Order: sequence, then C-alpha cells, then structure tokens
Amino acid sequence: MGSLCRGMWLGLVVALTLPACAIIGPGERGVKRTLGDLDSVVHPPGVVWFNFLVTSVVRLPVRSQNLEVKLPLPSREGLTVNSEISILYRILPESVPQVLEDIGPDYERTLVLPIFRSAAADISARHNAKDMHSKERSAIEQEIADRMRSELSARGFDIERVLLKSITLPGTLSAAIEQKLAAEQEAQRMQYVLERERREAERRLVEAEGIKESQLIIDGGLTPMLIQYRSLEAFRELAQSPNAKVIITDGKAPLLLGDVAAPAAAP
Repeated sequence: MGSLCRGMWLGLVVALTLPACAIIGPGERGVKRTLGDLDSVVHPPGVVWFNFLVTSVVRLPVRSQNLEVKLPLPSREGLTVNSEISILYRILPESVPQVLEDIGPDYERTLVLPIFRSAAADISARHNAKDMHSKERSAIEQEIADRMRSELSARGFDIERVLLKSITLPGTLSAAIEQKLAAEQEAQRMQYVLERERREAERRLVEAEGIKESQLIIDGGLTPMLIQYRSLEAFRELAQSPNAKVIITDGKAPLLLGDVAAPAAAP
C-alpha cells in the first residue's frame, strides 16, 4: 500500500514538472495565463513551453483583419442609406496582453464594432446621401477611420482603412440623381453642338473674306496693258489654228464666236 502511494505521488510530481508546448503561428502572438493571471511577456511565432496543469497559452492574431459590416446609415436630409463597409484593422503586437486583460478575445463584438457603428452614424449624418455616392466618398471613409483611431489607438488597435464598398441610395433619390445626370449630359451635348456651329460659322466667314480678298487682287491686276497682252496671245493661237473662225474685235479684245467648217471640196 505504501509503495502504491509513493508511486502515485511520484507520478503526480512528474506530471507537475512535465512541460507541454504550444505552437504560435505566423501572424499571431501568444501570452501565458497561469491560474487566471496573464503574463506580460508577448511570445512571437514559434514554440512556447509551459506547465499544462496550471498554465495555458492564449493566442491572438496581429495580422490585418477585415471586418465586413452591413449597416443602414442616416444622412443629413434624414434619409437612410444602406451600406456595406469593410474595416481593415490589426492588434498591435505589444498590446496583446492589454487587449486580453481589458477586453478579452471577443474584442470585435465587444469594442471594435460598437465604436465603428457610432462613428459611421455620426459622420454620415453630417453629409448628404448623394455625397456617399460621389467624390466625397473617400473623405467620409477617412473621417470614419480617423474617429475610430482616436478611440481605439490607446486600446491597442491600429485602424488601417475604412472602405465604403457598397452604397444603396433610396429609390426616389437615385431617380432624381439619374435625371440630373441626364440633364447635365444633354446640356453638355447642346453646348458641343453650339460650339461646333459657331466654329463652322467662323470658318465660312474666313472663307468668304478670303474669296473677297482674292477677287480684289484679281480685279486690281487686270490692267489695260495686261488685257491687251492677253488679246495678242489669243490672236496668235487663233492664227495657228487650221480651222476658219469668225472673230469680232474692236482691235483690243477678240470675241470668238466659233469654228467655221472648211467648205467641202467640189465633186
């Protein structure tokens, strides 16, 4: 009986002193918890040895995490905009013990999500609904991210980005925006047509002025001497023609009436 008791005690001592190991994977950090108390030492990826009877290893991811949320957002006009938003965040490695101590492993539901909902609703209520679907979208994302950083940085979280992935506007507002865009496109088209017609009118005016100036130059160049010179050239060419011609002239300029056929030879 005594040997049995000694064997049990020996087995218990061996069990108490026999270490166990935990594997901390890439993108994780581990902290030992001994009898409910968290150690302040943060263990990097690798093997961690511990006494499994009184100690455990708690692991938390420190890589970037994507939290996707579908959330109805209020607008400044009092409308409700349905949205799908992604929150990219991570836990700071040195803050793992703090997160476990103050919040626990369910930190998304306990802390990150409530602060996001509050920040998103507050920021969106300052903007019109159409702004969430326009170039103001990135500014709204940045405002929400800045608000979350101001509240979560001291708690051990790094908010990397907030992305408005999908925005669904109320039906009446979507129809109004589409009508406005259609009106703007029609106005731009008409402006293009007017500009094209204006340029065409300018082109025609320039062309008419060019023709007018060309005619003036030609008229100014038709001097009596030039006309007489041209007449002499015409007479010279007529003289070289084998056909008989009828010419009416005042001695200055010829008027050619046409060819006169040569008389046929007598049979």
